[in-house]
Amino acid sequence: MPDSESKLVSSHEVVVNRTSDLSEMKIPAEKRSAEKRTVTHIEKNGYPDSIYINAAKIFQGIHTEKSKDRMLVQYGNNSESPMMAFKDEHSRRVSYELAFNALKYQDLLEQILLDSSAYPCYSIVNRKFQERKIFDEDELVAEVQEVGQYLYSYRTKLAAALARCRIKHDALSIEYFVPETIWKQEQRASALPVCVWINTFKISLEDVIKDLEMKGLTKVESVSDFDHYTFAVDQHCHDVLVFPSSLREELLNLDLFADCKLLLQDKSRSLAVHSAQALLSEGGDIIAAHVGSHLTIAHMSVLTNHSMSTIFVCGVKSSAREELRNSFSHMGCENIQLLHEDFTELEPTDRRLEKAKVILLLPQCSGLGVGNPMEFILSENRDAGLLQDLFQGFVSEDKLSILAERELNELIHALKFNKVQAIVYCTCSVYPEENELVVKKALESGVEGDKARRYRLIPSVFSTCFNSEASTEMFFKMEPSEISSGCFLAVLQREKNTSKKVSAKDILASAAAKGLLDGIVEEKPKEEVKKQKVKRRRRKVTASDSKPKAAKLLHRQTGANVKAEVSVSKAASKIQEKH
Repeated sequence: MPDSESKLVSSHEVVVNRTSDLSEMKIPAEKRSAEKRTVTHIEKNGYPDSIYINAAKIFQGIHTEKSKDRMLVQYGNNSESPMMAFKDEHSRRVSYELAFNALKYQDLLEQILLDSSAYPCYSIVNRKFQERKIFDEDELVAEVQEVGQYLYSYRTKLAAALARCRIKHDALSIEYFVPETIWKQEQRASALPVCVWINTFKISLEDVIKDLEMKGLTKVESVSDFDHYTFAVDQHCHDVLVFPSSLREELLNLDLFADCKLLLQDKSRSLAVHSAQALLSEGGDIIAAHVGSHLTIAHMSVLTNHSMSTIFVCGVKSSAREELRNSFSHMGCENIQLLHEDFTELEPTDRRLEKAKVILLLPQCSGLGVGNPMEFILSENRDAGLLQDLFQGFVSEDKLSILAERELNELIHALKFNKVQAIVYCTCSVYPEENELVVKKALESGVEGDKARRYRLIPSVFSTCFNSEASTEMFFKMEPSEISSGCFLAVLQREKNTSKKVSAKDILASAAAKGLLDGIVEEKPKEEVKKQKVKRRRRKVTASDSKPKAAKLLHRQTGANVKAEVSVSKAASKIQEKH
């Protein structure tokens, strides 16, 4: 692996730890708290060598590429995706945190490495490191040891270089060198309430509340009432509890989490799952287009426990199959079937999916709306490139175009499943190109498998606009803030089949039962009724045999029903008019 990767990651640890006394100067409270959060990511005693190796590989793929005239440090070739294996979840998390910290301070690290003359180091640069295996925690890696010892020998010069850099920029703390977009995002992440959903396979809402209250927590009405040891039931999802961010570490140590009775997950995923469950008919199955987080699939399983539904999860590779099954089994989930095919590889007529009524589509989006990017990457197994996008504050036009095209293709493919009745499309993106425009283009494509029953937008179960005719916004959206991550949710449902023929006899019988034909249809003598029965054997009664007044009544009723089913969304209305 390239030597400079290890150098930057390791130097970050040395510089931050050896100059902590310099950063204790009097600085604004909000800056100081942010700095402490950054520093505490790095433990004073360091980490096993294998973690530095993985962190360097991650950093190699996300570091900021600079033009040749501005390039201070050579990082080697990062054209190939590095292969990484983590001993456990803690090792994985720490590796990503180290890499992101190196990215945040890349400019600062480069300056002090050059100013201290620690870089370039030809005894290390000229060494040809070979690809090596992932080592056990206690095993030493020669290249990490050599770089660490070398930087330690420069510890005084590195500290002096950092001090000169801070004086030059009049920086009261190293947070000065963090881009404003990153600093603000980390402030939001630190204040974001902790959301957990209840695994009712193992415990009820009532029992969870009792357990928490016995531990000294108080249930309040909403997030606005939080006062440290408090919690609230989420306003949108009845099985989601919300806690102050300050309780995060204490919560994770509770036995409720160890036993998988409470599961920590971003609220946006719970919104998507509840939307899908609300659309599910009795006995219908669900297609989860992506694996994403296994917690999302498990939550769907819990909510559909009493409906005899099966959840088909697409794109599960053989290497992950056993681990997923063990995780689901540990949580008590049994109605899940794993499919190795990617969603777009599935045929809409696949016999395994004959009972599928709802598709849950959570595409791999840009993700810039998430409140905690690190958690999102780790829980959703997403590309570390999100950290790079977050660092620069936007997604490049080329990357956004690629993402939007892939999302559109997936949504169009979902429309082709004849027997599916509804689709839930949910992203964590802040870009209309991945949200409203994808939905609009998909609906305009006209690729629905059932041409007689096209899809239309409907309000989600969380919409505050229950009067659809008065609503102009059919999407559910939450903007990124200090109380929630960003979320976009669209619900597409097939129109009801109004073309089904109903006999005049059934129509009149229904109308008569409702008392709508008083004075319109007179009771006929028995002899005349017998004659009509004979005639019915000879010819088929049609709707045109009904009296004019009944026909007009039928027309009015049918028209009212059709009108009630028409979406009032501007986008949906235009689409329906077009078709």
